[in-house]
Parts: sequence; structure tokens; C-alpha cells
Amino acid sequence: MEEFIYIGKIVNTHGIRGEIRLLSDFDRKEKVFVPNMTLYLGRKKEVVKITSYRKHKNFDMICLEGYNDINEVLRFKGLYAYVRKEDLGLGDGELLESDYIGMDAIFLGNIIGKVVDIENRGRGNKIFVIENNEKRILIPFQQVFIKEVSLYSRKIEFQDIEGLI
Repeated sequence: MEEFIYIGKIVNTHGIRGEIRLLSDFDRKEKVFVPNMTLYLGRKKEVVKITSYRKHKNFDMICLEGYNDINEVLRFKGLYAYVRKEDLGLGDGELLESDYIGMDAIFLGNIIGKVVDIENRGRGNKIFVIENNEKRILIPFQQVFIKEVSLYSRKIEFQDIEGLI
């Protein structure tokens, strides 16, 4: 079964030549926004290919193969954009932020909860949101705090840093 990864939402068009304005906080943009990358749009996963990309303010601006006029791309406004995970060309051990969701969080050998989200707090600051029956724990999403990650056993172990938890 194909695994589709959400990369953002088409919020508008830009100009008259069919450029699309996409709002995305996807963590591997350098792997997605390249010429000839296939995107899947909306619930029906309509197949389109990127021909060009540029950054404009906080938007990702893309042009699509075969669409050269604003009137042709207006129908994409409001649709969600996806890629297939296998198209990203991830290396061994290379994870997406979404891979962490649902993992058991371990600190000092004890399970402290499950990773339920990774929140973007702005300016490149992201945090793991870990929840258990008693509380919500926030840990910075930085390599220095991560001791070990096992995708196979769905566990993430955090470093023993004083004051972390």
C-alpha cells in the first residue's frame, strides 16, 4: 500500500501564469520541491509534477507541468498536497517528523508516554509533545536531547539531561 505524506495546503494562486502558493511546514522541503517531483492533490490524489519552485515570504511557490494560466490552477485552491514516502529517497535511518508520532518515549529507562505531536513554535523551534495519563511533557526537537531512536520497535529514548523532565 502506498504511503502518502502530507506536505501542505494550496492556499492561493500567484500571478497570471499559473503559479501556486503553498503553505507548508514539511521538514524535508529540499527533497520535495524539486523539478519533476510528483505531487498528489486533494482526496482523489490527482497527479501533478513540479516544474519550478521558489520561496516567497512564508509560502512555497510552485509551477506545475502543463498548467500555465491562472484559470487552470484555480481549481487547486484549498486542496491538500501529498507526496509518496518512497519518492522522497530517504536514506537508511533518515526519518520524517511524522515517523516519531506514536513512538513510546523513554527517559532513564522508563516509558514516560507517547509522542503525540511535534509542534512548530516558530523560528525553527520545534518540540516533541509527549502525553501519558497524568501529564503532557514537552521536549525540544533537537538531536542533543535524543539518545536513541528505533523505528522497528517504535521507541525514542531521550538523554539524561538535568532538568529536562
